Amino acid sequence: MAPASGAGGRPAPEDVPAAGAPARPAGSPAPAAAGSARMPRWLPRAMLLALALYACFQLGSWAFHQLVGLLINILIAFFLALAIEPAVGRMAARGMRRGLATFLVFLTVAVVGIGFVVLLGSMLAGQIVEMVEDFPQYLDSLIHWINQTFHTELSRVEVQDSVLRSDWLRKYVQNSATGVLDVSATVLGGLFRLLTIFLFSFYFAADGPRLRRALCSVLPPHRQAEVLRAWEIAVDKTGGYLYSRGLMALCSGVAHYVLLEILGVPYAPALAVWVGLVSQFIPTIGTYLAGALPMLIAFTVNPWYALWVLAFVVVYQQFENYVLQPKLTARTVDIHPAVAFGSVVAGTALLGAVGALIAIPAVATLQAFLGAYVKRYDVTDDPRVHGHRRYGEAVVARLQQALQPGRRDQNAPAGDDDA
Repeated sequence: MAPASGAGGRPAPEDVPAAGAPARPAGSPAPAAAGSARMPRWLPRAMLLALALYACFQLGSWAFHQLVGLLINILIAFFLALAIEPAVGRMAARGMRRGLATFLVFLTVAVVGIGFVVLLGSMLAGQIVEMVEDFPQYLDSLIHWINQTFHTELSRVEVQDSVLRSDWLRKYVQNSATGVLDVSATVLGGLFRLLTIFLFSFYFAADGPRLRRALCSVLPPHRQAEVLRAWEIAVDKTGGYLYSRGLMALCSGVAHYVLLEILGVPYAPALAVWVGLVSQFIPTIGTYLAGALPMLIAFTVNPWYALWVLAFVVVYQQFENYVLQPKLTARTVDIHPAVAFGSVVAGTALLGAVGALIAIPAVATLQAFLGAYVKRYDVTDDPRVHGHRRYGEAVVARLQQALQPGRRDQNAPAGDDDA
């Protein structure tokens, strides 16, 4: 029989628990519904932890983007220190302090670089002055050729007036005047970056043993040997890469020197050295910078000579990219030409010009280091491994067998004749 209820459907007094009465059993509906709506205790902590991790990620991403320029400078300085490590090590082995040896190496590099820049600057200034003085003659010869070819009646005075009164010249002068500050800021920024690279590379080279000891002090003994071996491999591969670049610079300089001497272009030795060094040690745009100056000097001799120089630069660049560079890189750095080309492309995509410059020694170091941990087996003596098998021989043998019915009849069983 159902329990009695009060008026209006309210529960009877005996259904309402008295004060201080024990709670209802766990199977009752009301307490179960209240427990399911309660927030778990671990959820607030999980939310705070997720927010903290997200904030740390955003902070780390912001700091990385702010310091990416400094990190790239440190990476360049590290590879520069690896490049001069053999020279500093030899001088230190003879009793000289590493700091003094590093200073002498950098001083030699700086003196050679400044002397080369001053020599090229004086040569370029003299050629620009000569071009400005001879510009009216070039303009007259060009106008005369246009008048004879297209049957026009142009004059130098009309051309000069039209150029001086043109809107594009006025806009160009205004933009050049407003861009002086930008150029100055760019130059100062480049000098500061160069100073930063040299400072870090000096510390890496002078304090190389101390840096290696500090790195090995936090590693177990078996890991220390691996780090030292990787460091030695990096020094060897970086030196080999610079050696290959030096050889390519020598080949490029000699080839362009021969061309410039044949054309009678002045300052041929200095221009050849410029082309060799700039085209090899300035990635991506080095080839265009190297070829622009000889073309400019050749134009002062004969405008057609500039076209000859341009054609030679383009042809030699293709020869260097597809023939000379892969072979020299494979011999000095000991990596496959296809791997070298792919590493340069990948380095350019990741870090631009810096990545193109350090991609080959970095990949060569990684390949040599990982090669020590790859287990190798003896290759079976199979002609297919050496490429001696002619894959068309099987097809020719089958055709010969099909075209000789007598041999098929001899090999066929006797019962086939009755059939």
